[in-house]
Amino acid sequence: MLNFLNGLDKDLRKALLIQLRNLWTHTSTAIEGNTLTLGETAFVLEEGLTISGKPLKDHEEVVGHARAIDLVYDLVRNKTPFTENELFSLHKAVQTDIIIDVYKPVGGWKKEPNSTVGVVGDKQIVFEYGVPGDIPLLMESWFELYREIDHSLKPNDSQQALMAYVQLHISFVRIHPFFDGNGRLARLIANVPVLKSGLPPIIIPQKQRKPYIDALSAYHFSVGQIKAGEPLLPNHDALQPFTIFCEQAWEESLALVEDIRQKQRTRQQ
Repeated sequence: MLNFLNGLDKDLRKALLIQLRNLWTHTSTAIEGNTLTLGETAFVLEEGLTISGKPLKDHEEVVGHARAIDLVYDLVRNKTPFTENELFSLHKAVQTDIIIDVYKPVGGWKKEPNSTVGVVGDKQIVFEYGVPGDIPLLMESWFELYREIDHSLKPNDSQQALMAYVQLHISFVRIHPFFDGNGRLARLIANVPVLKSGLPPIIIPQKQRKPYIDALSAYHFSVGQIKAGEPLLPNHDALQPFTIFCEQAWEESLALVEDIRQKQRTRQQ
């Protein structure tokens, strides 16, 4: 179902997947504070060696994220139904810290509330995510949304894939079902329908971290805290800024695909 690989020689397919993996892993972990550069990320993943002077946790994060990408590709290739079990497996992959804490489960819903601080205009606002007691019901609704999107997918429909990404990403972040790792997971699982559509993943640039957070926050603050039994995505018009941002962010991975395709065309001349 990874149609963007069609027509490429074996070595070019491999090269493209490596490029996408390195970029996706670097940007998604860097957004969360990882200090490895793109080049260092590629070195760690390719050579299996560490970078002198960099924290061990940063190395573990990029290896865990790359493993999660493999799990996502396997899910798409094998047409595996995406359920709670697959989500928990992805959380275990990205959450590489060894934490022995009953209130911070890895591969399980959060036990304590979490929140973030944002600035709207000149005012600081504390935004609270879904409360722990609501998470099972909220995630049932999220998986229903995923299945609705999955059943309606059309091959190579970029606008449909973009909207699928936006809706799954922003609703997952509103819920924030885990104690940690929610951002990395949102950027992974929202790409499942994109990949199923035969298109390369949408990768959020690390250099666009602030506009990314601003676009997410603008929607969150406009609709308020999510609660069980309420719509996951009220006020669809308010999704537009995040949609525009994601469409622009997509250009980098699309450019990688086009560059590889150009190499393939040159070989065939």
